[in-house]
Amino acid sequence: MKSLVSHFQRMAAYNQAANRVLYQACAALPDSERKQSRPAFFRSIHGTLNHILLGDRLWMTRFRGGKAPSTGLDAILYEDFMHLREARQAEDAGIEAFTSGLDAQGLNGSIAYVNHEGRPFSEPMAVLLAHFFNHQTHHRGQVHGLLSQTAVPPPPLDLHRLLNP
Repeated sequence: MKSLVSHFQRMAAYNQAANRVLYQACAALPDSERKQSRPAFFRSIHGTLNHILLGDRLWMTRFRGGKAPSTGLDAILYEDFMHLREARQAEDAGIEAFTSGLDAQGLNGSIAYVNHEGRPFSEPMAVLLAHFFNHQTHHRGQVHGLLSQTAVPPPPLDLHRLLNP
């Protein structure tokens, strides 16, 4: 389990680095481009960035033993990109702090929660943390693809490049 703890700590560092690079690229777009409706599940770059933050906040609340309020998964938490970026940076710092406190005992536990549809679940912490980081990467990939529809080139987001430049 110790190597799994290290893995999740590395994923938290990657999450922070990837978000920094992705938000830097997105900042080069005018607001109208970030919010332009595109063929995407969350309708825009801005909508997808909000969804990633929303998902992270829901899971971090659950991981810390809280009850996450039910909300639409397409909620726009921040209309203003700079506020969204600041919230993202704060959330990433919180994720790093959380993973720095992980231990094997905590990873062996389970989390009971109610999802956004009102369905109760109890699942292993290690599986949920893997999902948490996979969810971020999945949706960052969508933003990366949406950026390719703009004049701003999508930045490299490879884990081994961002953490070992």
